[in-house]
Amino acid sequence: MSDTSRPIPVPLVFDAPKRGLPPKHLVDLEPAERRAAVAELGLPGFRADQVARHYFSRLEADAEEMTDLPAAARTAVGEKLLPTLLTEMRRITCDAGETQKTLWRAHDGTLLESVLMRYPDRATLCISSQAGCGMACPFCATGQQGLTRNLSTAEIVDQVRSAAATMRDGDLPGGPGRLSNIVFMGMGEPLANYKRVVTAVRRMTEPAPHGLGLSQRAVTVSTVGLAPAIRRLADEKMSVRLAVSLHTPDDELRDTLVPVNNRWSVAEVLSAARYYADTSGRRVSIEYALIRDVNDQPWRATMLGKKLRKALGQMVHVNLIPLNPTPGSQWDASPKDVEAEFVRLVRAEGVACTVRDTRGQEIAAACGQLAAQG
Repeated sequence: MSDTSRPIPVPLVFDAPKRGLPPKHLVDLEPAERRAAVAELGLPGFRADQVARHYFSRLEADAEEMTDLPAAARTAVGEKLLPTLLTEMRRITCDAGETQKTLWRAHDGTLLESVLMRYPDRATLCISSQAGCGMACPFCATGQQGLTRNLSTAEIVDQVRSAAATMRDGDLPGGPGRLSNIVFMGMGEPLANYKRVVTAVRRMTEPAPHGLGLSQRAVTVSTVGLAPAIRRLADEKMSVRLAVSLHTPDDELRDTLVPVNNRWSVAEVLSAARYYADTSGRRVSIEYALIRDVNDQPWRATMLGKKLRKALGQMVHVNLIPLNPTPGSQWDASPKDVEAEFVRLVRAEGVACTVRDTRGQEIAAACGQLAAQG
């Protein structure tokens, strides 16, 4: 089908509604800005490094607990550099306690979510970059909500700090551990909040006392296919993994499943992904939510394999995701035999393909479900 006969585009929201971001936080500021902030309080510049060390190394966000700061200055330092960003509303667990989903409320009442998952060899946190999402994918709980606003850099990073503290304190089964992996696969389209997401990645991966010290190679940034932003991310020269939510290899269906496809076609998205792979030297992940009788046909599996092999060669891996249906949704997961055949056919085209381990279905762990419940 030619471009001229494709459906009228579904309205997409790339710019968040004009709602106020939270007050500036330590994480939002560069080191020189942090020193200037404490100077405004009449404190020497080294106090900024002390506060940063507490936040990034000791995972402490309450200035009243920072006993190496002058007692008389702690309240002012907290208000200036450590305003409360996220308040925990609900925390629910499943998978014998190894999956933990947290519903957060921001300063303006905005709701967002993060999910911490402990595996034998790693602990992964799925984080949100926006409250809601403007990409309008019909099978996604967050996409059904629409976009409320972008999250600030500090709101993104504070999800990570909190989870790192949870792991350190042994609050998940298995005893104390270390948060190792971050995936931007929670609420929102990360590349639609580009500047804050990139800054957040840098804060997560800078060494202490200016960051959390995680490896860039352990961070995955997901996108539905904002092709120019993928190329821009490649030019940042970071080593994060790119994950592209493709969900079907043909434009006809993708125009409906992923409406941003009306702006950037499958070919354009895969071209940008190839640029990312060539620039970063990292294999690209293709996310594919398998939906019963919608995108799980054998011919689509073969087409997917052929297109990915042509566009990306060996620099690609397909993550097949059994759909986690949302309440009242018309969408359902594909049967296991259909899933297995889809994997076989993609692999037959020379492309690596595995089924993602699903976690948390009984606690509404598909992004957006808990926030929708309130």
